[in-house]
Amino acid sequence: MSKSSRDGAFADPDRHVMEKAYARWAPLYDAVCGPIFESGRRAAAAAARSVGGRILEVGVGTGLSFADYDASCEIVGIDMSAPMVSKALDRLATGQFPHVKSVMVMDASDLAFADGTFDCVVAQFVITLVADAERVLDECARVVRPGGEIILVNHLYSERGLTAAIERLFARPARALGLRPEFPFARLAAWANAHGGVALVERRPIKPLGVYTLVRFRRLAAVQAEAAE
Repeated sequence: MSKSSRDGAFADPDRHVMEKAYARWAPLYDAVCGPIFESGRRAAAAAARSVGGRILEVGVGTGLSFADYDASCEIVGIDMSAPMVSKALDRLATGQFPHVKSVMVMDASDLAFADGTFDCVVAQFVITLVADAERVLDECARVVRPGGEIILVNHLYSERGLTAAIERLFARPARALGLRPEFPFARLAAWANAHGGVALVERRPIKPLGVYTLVRFRRLAAVQAEAAE
């Protein structure tokens, strides 16, 4: 990984800064962020439903995505923010989402699940905000069964042109708001290549504006992974 991805404005976010930011967001998150993230959230959930089975949602937040799943899935949600999880538990207590089995506070870089527990792991607007994206991705790959998928949706760094310059300009002040506009797709691709046990199966912009990108990785069987090395 390049030094620029670790230092200065491009450094990985501090976990405590993000926890404080999302504690502040918790009371307002549904009203403010719900509409903004709706297209990406629904695209990720649709991709996960196509896999089906037992799904881990990393960064479940207030549980806004509960309604995007159905009885074909069994959802487990985690988030590092206790105030956000509290909101999700209130939503779960309404009884409207029987397909959601549990929601809990948990660090995505140290998942308390056995290898191959899930058919799919979904991370919506999360991977750019964690303190060590590669470690979190390693954990996601570990808890997904062979043939299962890791589904990410995020704004990813434009890397060139005026948009990239604006994203770099706002990179540092954006941290205090729980945002990170300068995370490139190349970092995800480099992780997959280094891991060796996953394959990129899809990368596409989300309509209508293409602000967000959906990325899908498939967990390879051990034989496939060895053959790819």
